[in-house]
Amino acid sequence: MKFFKRRIEVILSFKNNFPDPIIDYCSESVYYPSDDTYLILDFLKNNINDDFFDGKNIKNVKKILDLGTGTGIIAIFLQMIKKKHLKFKPEIYASDILKESIEYAKLNEKSNNEKSEIKFIESDLFNNFPNSLKNSFDVVIFNPPYLPSSNLISRVDSKEKVDYSWNGGKGGLETIVKFLDQVNSFLNLDFYVYFISSSRTDLKELNEQILIKGFKHSIMEKKHMFFEDILLNRLER
Repeated sequence: MKFFKRRIEVILSFKNNFPDPIIDYCSESVYYPSDDTYLILDFLKNNINDDFFDGKNIKNVKKILDLGTGTGIIAIFLQMIKKKHLKFKPEIYASDILKESIEYAKLNEKSNNEKSEIKFIESDLFNNFPNSLKNSFDVVIFNPPYLPSSNLISRVDSKEKVDYSWNGGKGGLETIVKFLDQVNSFLNLDFYVYFISSSRTDLKELNEQILIKGFKHSIMEKKHMFFEDILLNRLER
């Protein structure tokens, strides 16, 4: 297995005195943590404490899914933070369409001195998830490919592996809409779904899709980056 070793030395922000996971393993095919990743991580740092997960009783958060895990940084962070907040004891699941991502995420889990407790699933969205996980997740976190492509790549075998991390298809919505179609079957009754979108995404169509599927929608964070705003969205019932 070929890989290059890259290290994030305890990065920039220590909000809540909790550092970001160290990412030792990645490749050109796997999405490396960027501003959208840290928008999610910083939100989690600011909204998880001894008693609450973004306003929810922390004891009621029993299963969390990091969908499209990439290097595994978000799943690893959630696993690490259990050591700080002892009432926070969810099972952590992480999935990705790329086998390479799963391999590197497992290596990164070990790099952070974590036991192999994250449950990894190689899957295109929820296609390979077992039925036993239906109606089970209290929190789902997804950093999808959200940038619009000039020419929609429809054939899977025509995509470069790295395209899965950014190419959101026409209007930047192709993967997000598929996700919204599938996620409901895997959610517990009282849930939060977090996902990233961009001001370059067709936000009007996105909001219509969210309403059609019966979700309540909030924008939790926004960050301006050069030619776009990146948005952290939260869905609930």
